[in-house]
Amino acid sequence: MKAALQDYHARMQRVLDHIDRHLDDDLDLDALSSIAAYSKYHFHRQFTATFGLSVHRYIQLARMKRASYRLAYRDAQSVTDVAMDAGYDAPDAFARAFRQRFGQSPSSFQKSPDWEPWLAAFGPLDNARSKLMQKTFTTDDVTIRDVPPTAVAIMEHRGDPAMLGATIQRFIAWRKAASLHPRTNPTFNVWRSERRPASPADYSVGLCVGTDQPIEANGEQIKAGEIPGGRCAVLRVVGNTDNLEPAALYLYRDWLPASGEEARDFPIYCQRLSFFPEVPEHEAVADLFLPLK
Repeated sequence: MKAALQDYHARMQRVLDHIDRHLDDDLDLDALSSIAAYSKYHFHRQFTATFGLSVHRYIQLARMKRASYRLAYRDAQSVTDVAMDAGYDAPDAFARAFRQRFGQSPSSFQKSPDWEPWLAAFGPLDNARSKLMQKTFTTDDVTIRDVPPTAVAIMEHRGDPAMLGATIQRFIAWRKAASLHPRTNPTFNVWRSERRPASPADYSVGLCVGTDQPIEANGEQIKAGEIPGGRCAVLRVVGNTDNLEPAALYLYRDWLPASGEEARDFPIYCQRLSFFPEVPEHEAVADLFLPLK
């Protein structure tokens, strides 16, 4: 039974990876059922039973998520280009679907996103993906590295996690103006609270970019800081890097007590190595660092 279940999950995982990799293509049921090695009728029923979404609905949400990321974080793209990439023949049809899902027009969202309806709209997609994308970590996945200190510029987000997207927008805009491109200047997140604290007002995370140059704030609340060097337990996460809490829990709850190591007095942090939507979501990569004594 266990082998059969693993085979079933592997088939469905192949389908999700194919969808992520080919969002610009015609993802018809015949092709997807062939990838899963099921009959078309059986595949459609199994997909819906597994993920709680029809194949068509899943693809729609995946395309709309990529489109919304491009609107919010990639201001060089026009609404028309984003609509075409999302599989719509006309911007008007895209605008209607977008407004129905998020309560805003694409152009309004591009200028000033309302993040709470956005988060709610993608709840079904996130739930579907988490059913197969929760990785089980082992001690073999963890390495111990001596990392050098890194000077960083920091923009702090404090308060409701639902509003983190707005801070990310400002951070991206600031680092563009400062010519701190991700290819040349590494990106870090430093968590100073739980992902879901008892009070949303207590949520705190630092958005950081590596730079040893003088910082020009340009009206933003930017400060200079440092990610200290030293020994760290490092766990690489590939895919679904929006939520690194399972990986962090593994390091703190499972790996650390069994390792005989002690945590240093600096928060857990990550370095983001590749980003969605520049790469398909299942190819996003982040290294999680637990500082050690």
